[in-house]
Amino acid sequence: MFWASKKYHLENMSFSELVVAYVQYPAIQAYFLIAVLGFTVLTVQAEWSIVHIAVALIVVLIYPLIWYLLHRFVLHSQYLYKSPNFAKVWKRIHFDHHSDPNDLRVLFGALHTTLPTVAIFTLPIGWLIDGLHGAMVAVSSGVIVTMFYEFCHCIQHLHYTPNLKFFRTIKRYHLLHHFRNEHGNYGITNYFWDKLLGTYYDKDDKWQKSPTVFNLGYDEQEAAKYPWVAELSKSSD
Repeated sequence: MFWASKKYHLENMSFSELVVAYVQYPAIQAYFLIAVLGFTVLTVQAEWSIVHIAVALIVVLIYPLIWYLLHRFVLHSQYLYKSPNFAKVWKRIHFDHHSDPNDLRVLFGALHTTLPTVAIFTLPIGWLIDGLHGAMVAVSSGVIVTMFYEFCHCIQHLHYTPNLKFFRTIKRYHLLHHFRNEHGNYGITNYFWDKLLGTYYDKDDKWQKSPTVFNLGYDEQEAAKYPWVAELSKSSD
């Protein structure tokens, strides 16, 4: 399967087709291999301990905050598209996804941006707690959590009603972010930080529909001043 040459639109896919596409996506395979390698090396070189379990739990607990901050203040910021150096990155990692939320090819995070981000935020945690072995646990845990986030994100855009209440709930909140107002509901699997920081809303909260929900504020006026994303969009048509 060559992902770059195929179209995957979630409104036309079944759950089983999504699972097949998910496990064949190169970034997901890379995350899995990194996790297996990290945990295998740790098992061979050192005995597992309560410290390593604690590192993994800390990563799992802190990940929702990391995602919230990145999603709100980086992916939804305007400074990335205003720079010719970062316009291509911003277009790939978020603008294209909001422009066509059901395109599976741009729903997944790009490996060259996601993997360094996971390492930057998890490796220091593990290193400070237990040196090299702690760092391996932290990074391995980080990519596993990323895989879970990516799968949940896929389900949120799939034309499918999950059986579990948890998945139905996070799907509703995330679709509001995409189709009603992008200035709230920044979480993917956890909306604690949205609730704490005032960006959570439900369908009954009467947030007005945002005119920039599909373009993230990058309209014709912005494109005239900062043309790089628009030029990249034309070249990819």
